[in-house]
Amino acid sequence: MMVDSDPTALIPEIALLLGAVAGLLLGAWTPRRRQWTIRVLAGLAAAAGLAATAVAATRPPEVVFGTYVLDTATHTTRAIVLVTTLALVALCGDTAAGHRRETEFVVLVQLGALGSMLLGGAADLVLLFAAFLLASVPLYALAGWAKQGTATEAALKYYLAGALAGVTTLAGVTLLFGVAGATGYAGVAEGLTRGPGGAAAVGLVAVLAGLAFKAGAVPAHFWVPDVADGTPPAVAAVITTLPKIGALVATYRLLDTAIPADIVDWPLLVAILAAASMTLANLAAFAQTSVLRLLGYSTVSQVGYLLMAVAVAGRAPLAEPALLFYLAGYAVTNVAAFAVVAATAQRSIDGHRGLARHDPLLATALVVALLGLVGTPPTAVLFGKLVVFTAAVDGGLAWLVVLAVLNTVASLFYYLRVIAAAFTAGDNDHAGAVDHAGSGTRSRPWARWTALGTATLSLLLGVGAGVVLTVVGTPT
Repeated sequence: MMVDSDPTALIPEIALLLGAVAGLLLGAWTPRRRQWTIRVLAGLAAAAGLAATAVAATRPPEVVFGTYVLDTATHTTRAIVLVTTLALVALCGDTAAGHRRETEFVVLVQLGALGSMLLGGAADLVLLFAAFLLASVPLYALAGWAKQGTATEAALKYYLAGALAGVTTLAGVTLLFGVAGATGYAGVAEGLTRGPGGAAAVGLVAVLAGLAFKAGAVPAHFWVPDVADGTPPAVAAVITTLPKIGALVATYRLLDTAIPADIVDWPLLVAILAAASMTLANLAAFAQTSVLRLLGYSTVSQVGYLLMAVAVAGRAPLAEPALLFYLAGYAVTNVAAFAVVAATAQRSIDGHRGLARHDPLLATALVVALLGLVGTPPTAVLFGKLVVFTAAVDGGLAWLVVLAVLNTVASLFYYLRVIAAAFTAGDNDHAGAVDHAGSGTRSRPWARWTALGTATLSLLLGVGAGVVLTVVGTPT
């Protein structure tokens, strides 16, 4: 790869940054009733970034400013983050419209998205940590944006967990730099072969702990269900989707290019994290009565499946495209699930009783989203899981695939609890909830249409899985 310092290569990132800065300045002078223009500006910035990403993807791989890689993984990360940002900006229309902090909501989403994109392309430990902070600090503020109910408590838990993860990550970066004598991934890989393996292992574990926090993986997952249940659904959708994209791609790139497996046995470590994440989260999800908390644990289990591809990085040719495709499918499907909850304004499972009778389309989106998270044809997550499982078998982790299949089957039961409620007529005890869910969806059109749009996109990605996988690197 050649080294380039052309700032035009970073147009997608610059577009998001300018959109956030311009939105913040414009919002300070815009009346509350017209702050919807900030959402329009954010949408235009994301659209411009997508166009620039499509153009950049036709060019050979390169490294800009010596720290940021522009390759298939980065371009795909950009595309996933930008499409997800568009969906999230639309989703927040009902939550933030007319709110005195509407501008701040949109700006924080953009900054979090920018941090996630930078994580995906980072090829230097210093940039990795800077991107970690950018993908974290705005979302801490977003978690407490509502300032009502349990949002403040959720934001505090998120911040404290993040502060600990940030310090741990910085310590790990320092250790790896001390052992390798370099911060660029190529230099780190070379330097670790000459340094003490024990110190390198400690540094890697510390960095992985921070990235596990951003991804919501075990053992740094405790904040996920609390934040998902304690914040508005639109906020929960942002926090459980955007940072995972960049964190998982960053983990894959770091392990594949900077950490020799013969120095630190990271494939086994990641495989254990994957097994623990999918199993513990699925077990915890069974007892939940809150849809948001259930979806929070669901996101942790999904990270477990995604980590399977990371565990075989460099050992299976399908590993990278499997991770990227699964991330794309997960992002739109997860947003669809939270969008349905935002449209119904019902946090409990019983609160969704009668949804199919009052709003059949929204109930269909709920079915697509939840069965999509299980991996039911023809949704995108199904094909993502199949390719991830294939890559894991090729990489010698057949035992992990067996465990993943068992977890997938088990997860069907708690997803079906929500679907069954939606197709069950409300009894006297829940009549008010049914009427509220049914009549209220029309008054939350942004959430409703976001749910329908992202559910449709999940189906389209599944139907076009072969084409998409070819684009992101699967051999034909």
